[in-house]
Amino acid sequence: MWEYTGKVLDHFRNPRNVGIIEDADGVGEVGSLACGDALKLYFKLDKDGRIANVKFQTFGCASAIASSSALTEIVKGMPLDKAGQVTNQDIADYLGGLPEQKMHCSVMGREALEAAIENYRSGREGRKRILAGKVVCNCFGVTEEEIERVTRENRLTSVEQVTNYTKAGGGCGKCKGEIAAIVERVARARQESERKAGAAAPRKLTTIEKIRLIEQTLDKQIRPMLKNDGGDIELIDVEGNSVKVALRGMCAGCIGASSTIKEVVETKLREFVAPELTVVEAES
Repeated sequence: MWEYTGKVLDHFRNPRNVGIIEDADGVGEVGSLACGDALKLYFKLDKDGRIANVKFQTFGCASAIASSSALTEIVKGMPLDKAGQVTNQDIADYLGGLPEQKMHCSVMGREALEAAIENYRSGREGRKRILAGKVVCNCFGVTEEEIERVTRENRLTSVEQVTNYTKAGGGCGKCKGEIAAIVERVARARQESERKAGAAAPRKLTTIEKIRLIEQTLDKQIRPMLKNDGGDIELIDVEGNSVKVALRGMCAGCIGASSTIKEVVETKLREFVAPELTVVEAES
C-alpha cells in the first residue's frame, strides 16, 4: 500500500481542470495505455502569452492523476517560458511528496507539458512517445537521453531509482546493466563538474536552502533504504552545521542506530548538502 500525502489524495479524488480544450494553442501527449499510464495536456494562452486555461486527460494510477492535476494548477496563469521551466520535482513538491516508486508520474507530467509547448511553438504534432536517441528500455520505450536527463536533474544514484522515475528496467530487466552504466557516467560527469567548480569558493547556503536540501536528501537518498528494513527518519532541528535527527520504526533503538547515523545519514548529507555537516541523534 502506497503512503500518499493528503494533498495527493485530494488531487486524486477531486482532480482539477479535467477535460479537453477544443481550440487549444498547445497539445501534448505522452505515455501509452500499453505501459499503464497516459496523459494528454491542453493549454490556451491569453493575449499576454500566459496560460489562461489548461486541462488534462489521464489514464493511470492515483499518482498519475494527482500529478496531472497538480501540474495544471501550478502552470495556470504562468507565462509560457516560465511554465517551461517547471520540473518533475516541482510537481512532487506541490503534492507534498510522492512515493519514490511513483516519481515517474511527475516526470510524465513534465514531459507532457514540454510536448504541448513544442506543439505550440513548432506546429508539429504534440505527441512525444519517446525522446530522440537510442532506446535503452524496449519494454517501456525509454531512451538513453531520457535516462541521462532524469538521472542528472534528480541526482539519482541507482538503477532502482531510475526505474522509479522512468519505468526503465521495470520490465524484462535486460537493460539494467546499461542503465547502471549511464548512472555511473552521469555521476562521474557531475563529480568532475563539481571538482572544477570547487576551485571557486562555493556560495554559502541560507538556512532555508540548507534545510530544503537536507529534507530532499533524506527523502531521496536515505528514507528509501531505511524503509526497506521497516524504519524511517525524521528531521528534528538544524543549528548551523549540526543536524539533529530521530530514527523511527524498526530503526528506533536498534543496536546499529549509531552506525546508521554516522555511516549512512551523515555520509549522504555531506555528499549531497555540505561536507561540513555533522549529524546527531535526538534524545528520546
